[in-house]
Amino acid sequence: MIKAVVLDVGETLIDETRIWSRWADRLGVPRFVLMGALGGMAALDRSHSDAFELVRPGFDFEAENAAWERDEPGSLRNHFDADDLYPDVREALAALRAAGYQVIIAGNQPERAYDALVAMELPVDSVHTSDGWGVAKPAPEFFGKVAAVAGRQPGEILYVGDRLDNDVLPASAAGMRTALLRRGPWGYLHAERAQAAQVADVIVDDLHALLPALRGMA
Repeated sequence: MIKAVVLDVGETLIDETRIWSRWADRLGVPRFVLMGALGGMAALDRSHSDAFELVRPGFDFEAENAAWERDEPGSLRNHFDADDLYPDVREALAALRAAGYQVIIAGNQPERAYDALVAMELPVDSVHTSDGWGVAKPAPEFFGKVAAVAGRQPGEILYVGDRLDNDVLPASAAGMRTALLRRGPWGYLHAERAQAAQVADVIVDDLHALLPALRGMA
């Protein structure tokens, strides 16, 4: 029986449209160009960093990020706040908790994201990030941390994310149940793959669909 629901962050809880738009502005390319490049990399199973390299050859993420912070120390830059939450997040997470599920956030995010998520006062039991743990998805150790903070056996956990490679496949390999969220470029692309239906326990279009899916799985 599933007792805990653990959710990814980017394109699961957070709409990253503003982040990518600000990156396009920073790089001096049309927003549509960067969005298209990101979609292409998603379709090719390549990293989003390859999209930066495509539009700006020789791109150095760390150097550019540091320069951006110096130029705009008070701006969000490539970060998010409560305005970037998808509309269904608060209500859906509250419904999961009201139904008796433990609700945890755990995703590949920098340290600053932890503070931003905590400040949102979401209806969750705890928040965790890869930078805070010192290990990132899809490493098995990340999902070991997930089970540890939940205090559950892997089979009692449903991991929810928008990607096969970073979320569904490694969580399933760790013995967890999985939900693939058809949201964001990776979510739409990955949901169409035959592997999604084979590996994911459920494919959902929004977070409101999780509670009915959990009841069906029970």
